[in-house]
Amino acid sequence: MNTIKEQSPKTLEDELYPVGLICLGVAAVCLPVFLKFVLPWFDDRHLGCAFWTFLGAYCPGCGGTRAVKALLQGHFLESLWYHPVVPYGVALYLMFMISWTFAKLHLFGIKTGVKFRAGYLYAMLVIIAVNFVLKNVLKFCFGIVML
Repeated sequence: MNTIKEQSPKTLEDELYPVGLICLGVAAVCLPVFLKFVLPWFDDRHLGCAFWTFLGAYCPGCGGTRAVKALLQGHFLESLWYHPVVPYGVALYLMFMISWTFAKLHLFGIKTGVKFRAGYLYAMLVIIAVNFVLKNVLKFCFGIVML
């Protein structure tokens, strides 16, 4: 008698978890190089944004590089100030990866991790839009430059 073990269908989370591990591995290898060579290079140069140069306005991604730099240096609130989508994205990544690692290792009785929801991406788009509008309203209506 042949017994065929039925496998549960692969979920999106089953596909995303290995990608997250690969990203973590790449970050672990590249982060020391980035911190030593690339980050000081950003300090020495002002990389101009076409949006800022030609329109005098913030672009939707304005502050993203500074937010990543601040987060890598351990300045969470500063990162949130520069561009809130960066700490939000890191928090989502950590929640996903930690919960699925616990689930896969059966730690603390956790059987499943955080499920991917499109709402997370929509929230990210809302954060980007609100940040874009808020920074430009503060600049053009009140003269407050948020650099």
